[in-house]
Amino acid sequence: MFDDQLKAQLAAYLERVVQPFTIVASLDDSETSGEMRELLTTIQGMRADMITLALDGEDARKPSFTLQRNGSDSSLRFAGLPLGHEFTSLVLALLWTGGHPPKEEAEVIEQVKALSAADGSDFNFEVYMSLTCHNCPDVVQALSLMAILNPKVKTTVIEGGAFQSEVEAREIMAVPAVYLNGEMFHAGHMELKQFIAKLDSGAARRDAEKLSAKPAFDMLIIGGGPAGAAAAVYAARKGIRTGVVAERFGGQVNDTLDIDNYPSVPHTDGPKFASALLQHVNDYEVDVMNLQRVRALTPAATAGGLIEVALENGGVLKARTVVLATGARWRSMNVPGEEQYRTKGVAYCPSCDGPLFKGKRVAVIGGGNSGIEAAIDLAGVVEHVTVLEFMPELKADAVLQKKLKSLPNAEVILNAQTTEVLGDGSKVNALAFKDRATGEDKRLEGEGIFVQIGLLPNTDWLKGTVELSKTGEIVIDARGQTSVPGVFAAGDCTTVPFKQIVIAAGAGSTAALSAFDHLIRTTAPA
Repeated sequence: MFDDQLKAQLAAYLERVVQPFTIVASLDDSETSGEMRELLTTIQGMRADMITLALDGEDARKPSFTLQRNGSDSSLRFAGLPLGHEFTSLVLALLWTGGHPPKEEAEVIEQVKALSAADGSDFNFEVYMSLTCHNCPDVVQALSLMAILNPKVKTTVIEGGAFQSEVEAREIMAVPAVYLNGEMFHAGHMELKQFIAKLDSGAARRDAEKLSAKPAFDMLIIGGGPAGAAAAVYAARKGIRTGVVAERFGGQVNDTLDIDNYPSVPHTDGPKFASALLQHVNDYEVDVMNLQRVRALTPAATAGGLIEVALENGGVLKARTVVLATGARWRSMNVPGEEQYRTKGVAYCPSCDGPLFKGKRVAVIGGGNSGIEAAIDLAGVVEHVTVLEFMPELKADAVLQKKLKSLPNAEVILNAQTTEVLGDGSKVNALAFKDRATGEDKRLEGEGIFVQIGLLPNTDWLKGTVELSKTGEIVIDARGQTSVPGVFAAGDCTTVPFKQIVIAAGAGSTAALSAFDHLIRTTAPA
């Protein structure tokens, strides 16, 4: 299961275990149970002085195992093998259970320890994940840490592929899917501070007060994707007070499967690239305020000399200049049934949700690079994949089209206009589309629809504040200047013609340099 290099790395990590704990496995005669036995035996053998392994667990979910710190009532269970993208989650869970401190602020740790339900009952979490999901590890790791730190939090991490009957019974068609005390709690990406805020009503208020108390920034960047990160680095190097406020640092890059066209980096994936962006920004004196959603911007002329940025939690930040780098999100089809069946067959992340459609028939909407890459990826998992393209020809690169045509379980329908998502009331069972060449209405049977039709700028909150194009993009000049003095913009949220990571990074640098030039010509930096 492990090669020698991975074993060496795991052994080095386990040297950090300082408190004894027990692993209790509940196994059956399945092949997966055999693999779990091998995995846990290997782990226990690396630190036999600190880790005890018991193979007589009685949990109903088999195979599964719990991590139990000796002398503690904590409860963290993994059902299925936490490998793939979740191997890091397993390693962290082992270290935290073994007493190695998490890399979280002391204040956050104390907030987790203090979590308690109003009626004194436990928080019983179940999180369904897939091993190819980029969004799942953050959720798994947050809930794992909560369970280890707080005995009132019980967490079970469930690998959907190993417990397909549960997935089907609960009609889970998108991961991560989090249940609390048997009821749906959250679907999609979520981080530790967001869990705390949702469970502790006072956390958002305290956070807002702390943010509002910050002194004014010379440059405040809104957005933490490639454009925002580049702007932050260039601003900080000028020696000015720089801040970044982001809903999710890394932005849409976090959901990108492969990155093969960034100069000097032949290949990486989105989460790794996003992590590298944050690490680079943290090399400088930049105040990174992550997991914060902005709701309004008030220009300096209106706010009394400083630009004001209002946050969803009620906090207000002030700055002399602002760089808008809010990026874009997946565009919706805007057809009947799409919202009703979102996460119930309608999906937007093939790598995250594809494994949940194993052996099923699915459709991909969109024939650009993203759509064809999605179809190729899905073809290795599903029974059959059909690509529907609105135009008379595919827009994807020739190499991708050639690969798709070579797959026996993939087909393409051109001139197809999706008109409705159909279902039985609880999940998707077909989609309706019109043949644009003949005008004929048609129906395509299937259990999944993956939407890959481009991007929509995250600028709704800026309407009436800065000039936007007809498609909602921020209008900028060659220097990144918007229609509001002191406010600049960069990246996929702007009128720049091509939406690429390298272009966004260059535009972020341009916007930061332009903002600095504006700053030194109009006011002295703080």
